[in-house]
Amino acid sequence: MAGKATSTPTTYSPSPTSHKTKVPIFSDDRVRPDGRGFNQCRPAFFRTGAVNAASGSAYAEFGNTKVIVSVFGPRESKKAMKYSDIGRLNCNVSFSTFANLVHREGSDHKEYTTILHKALEGAIMLETFPKTTVDVFALVLESGGSAKLPIICFSISISDNFVMHVVGDLSVVISCASLALADAGIMMYDLVASVSLSCLNKNLVIDPILGEENCEDGGLMITCLPSRYEVTQLTVTGEWSTPMLNEGMQLCLDACAELAKIMRSCLVDAAPGSEE
Repeated sequence: MAGKATSTPTTYSPSPTSHKTKVPIFSDDRVRPDGRGFNQCRPAFFRTGAVNAASGSAYAEFGNTKVIVSVFGPRESKKAMKYSDIGRLNCNVSFSTFANLVHREGSDHKEYTTILHKALEGAIMLETFPKTTVDVFALVLESGGSAKLPIICFSISISDNFVMHVVGDLSVVISCASLALADAGIMMYDLVASVSLSCLNKNLVIDPILGEENCEDGGLMITCLPSRYEVTQLTVTGEWSTPMLNEGMQLCLDACAELAKIMRSCLVDAAPGSEE
């Protein structure tokens, strides 16, 4: 059953912060290249039921980033797999040939896949489908973010300064995959929302575009369960102080909460009888 899309893309933004910093790479009125303020996220557009042959699917569009995710299953696990009392989650992330100039058609990215798997598995009730497997296939149709490697994923352990690496488009992929799982009827503790942020000359810029990521001093991406206020994935790049990182994480968590409202609205609008 095809789902419904919101009539227009919906914006979501965290609460503005009160700190004052110089903005040498932006205009004097703190306007970014695409016209947004530092604390403004790109308009988010979601649609469920994008792939009729899948158990569940979703399409997401955040500015120039366009992603489609298909979910198949739960279906019986292969005989070669060992018996398990809980279900299995398989993920795959690939880029279309026209996504950008870096990725080749159908190219798989193990690092992206690993992050997607870790971000989703903590939200899925795997015990509700034992001996079966759920497959999640994400395809980036158009890339509006960077693709920096290597990637390091880690549990939250903060020192005064440290260096890590992150990628850009994954936040949209993760949020879209969560919506596709919900469309497939997979039991989850909560929807999974993900938001990225860049640090440019000590200024925190939420939901950066490609040009901003290319100039960033550091970046981070948070994936969380907004209703439970639990972080399922944190990736960081560049050099951060603890206070700046804490502020950036809070901005991302606030934005995730707003993004989750848009995702839930999409599911409600797609539900049978929603027009009545």
